[in-house]
Amino acid sequence: MRSIGEMARDSGLSASALRFYDRAGVLVPAWVDPVSGYRWYDPEQCDEARLLARLRRAGMPLADIRLVLAGWSSSDTDLVRGLLEAHLRRLELGLSDARGEFSTLRALLDHRENPMSSLRTATVRLSVPALELAAALDAVRFAASTDPELPMLGGVLFDIEGEVLRVVTTDRYRMAVAQARTTGHDGPRAQAIVPLPLVDAMRALLDGGEPVHLAVDAGRVTLEAGDRQTVGQCLDHDFPDYRRLVDLPAGRRAVIDVASLRKALETGPVRADRTREQDGVSYDLSVLAVANDGTVTVREDGDDDRNHVAVNREFLLHALTAGARDELLLEFGAPTAPLVIRRPDDEHTLSLLMPVRLDDQE
Repeated sequence: MRSIGEMARDSGLSASALRFYDRAGVLVPAWVDPVSGYRWYDPEQCDEARLLARLRRAGMPLADIRLVLAGWSSSDTDLVRGLLEAHLRRLELGLSDARGEFSTLRALLDHRENPMSSLRTATVRLSVPALELAAALDAVRFAASTDPELPMLGGVLFDIEGEVLRVVTTDRYRMAVAQARTTGHDGPRAQAIVPLPLVDAMRALLDGGEPVHLAVDAGRVTLEAGDRQTVGQCLDHDFPDYRRLVDLPAGRRAVIDVASLRKALETGPVRADRTREQDGVSYDLSVLAVANDGTVTVREDGDDDRNHVAVNREFLLHALTAGARDELLLEFGAPTAPLVIRRPDDEHTLSLLMPVRLDDQE
């Protein structure tokens, strides 16, 4: 017989999902230990579990899944085919309705005045310390999007306000914010989205200790470093209002040794419940647990409570590298709130990682 962990690994359903389907009477284990309550499954049940996982990924309601499983076990192929075709028709109708609603929303957006657009019309000239700008770009570059469907996220936002230049990136699953001091700009707040190739060209010029000169005019951005210069066109899009996204309630903080946590992530367990994907790319899921004394550990499993948060392991490793400190602060909120990574000596530089639900039965 197979343990619940083995069944989870082989079927593509998480252990928590298997427990849920047991309570719902959809996939009942062959035997439950009366002392420990541990569930055991017949090897033949793995095929049913895989079928169940596929049906849930397709969004089929539990009531219909029960009938499909019953028809599958009794070889009633007519019943199974009828249920699958009926569900496919519902999905097609739902997609048609959704397309209509999104078409309406796009029309509303096209006709709605965008208050951010004025931020891209200003002419800006300022100076910024080269090393500060280099450090800021290094802290955010990893979180920029490469999705061609979201061109507004395919660059670094330069947000200039007063004597501060903030640089921001996001790919929807993570966000990074850093800042540098400026001089010479006394006008209103201004923004420019600098495409990634131009950002990389800028970064290559930031190898000295002298201030560099940044100018944004008529949609073009110029960076001068001594007798060297790079120029390019800004992206003609509006960036999301990142300030709303980083304005989070204070969470529980833990000081972590970066090298130790990196080793724990690289050698420790990953959540072995199912293949996870973001934009069609599979990734490993790490579950972090924070104890009352602030100790952070990497677990094999976890629950949706305030002591556990699950994140894309590769993204967390990138954020630790971008933090560029031997020690960093991890800020834990609710399991559905982003994991925040801050520098102890610079709270203006931070990364946010969106959590992944541990319980996937809904």
